[in-house]
Amino acid sequence: MSPTSETLTAERVLEATEEVLRRHGPAKATVVDVARALGVSHGSVYRHFRTKAALREAVTKRWLDRTSEALAGIVAEDRDAESRLRDWLRGLFDAKRRKAGDDPELFATYMVLTGESGEAVPEHIAELTAQLARIVEAGVAAGAFTAADPEITASAVFQATGRFHDPCYASEWALPGVEADFAAVVDLVVRGLRA
Repeated sequence: MSPTSETLTAERVLEATEEVLRRHGPAKATVVDVARALGVSHGSVYRHFRTKAALREAVTKRWLDRTSEALAGIVAEDRDAESRLRDWLRGLFDAKRRKAGDDPELFATYMVLTGESGEAVPEHIAELTAQLARIVEAGVAAGAFTAADPEITASAVFQATGRFHDPCYASEWALPGVEADFAAVVDLVVRGLRA
């Protein structure tokens, strides 16, 4: 089936945009390039995303949501909060490290796009912090954790572990000793939360 004979969906536009960004980078990628990759007019792309900025915001959100969605499964598991917290922090670190290491060009592209982002990055951080808060709340309810305000505690945990998920530290994620540093920080956080 040729690209023009398939139904054009927002998801197909986002997939094509990601490929165009990978090939051309954020400075040179255009809506016309995306339309060309899809075999449609640029007007067809604009029917799904009203502006280039909206398209770039949507593709950034999609990229960030992959991490949030993967971690949501850990939050929903029916097991002790400490294990879930450890696994969630590990999952976040691994996801961010994979993004940086598996496709460095695309990672660099997304660093540019997240810098331009209006709402995608703050929404992503809010979602991740909310997931952490649910784990902390479960730990408090089970008597395993102590936290006067699980949301504030979750925010503190997120900030305290920033070296292992904030993209500005990506160059450090492959350094010798980073695993030991990660384990030490997670142990410190968990000890601080224990009731």
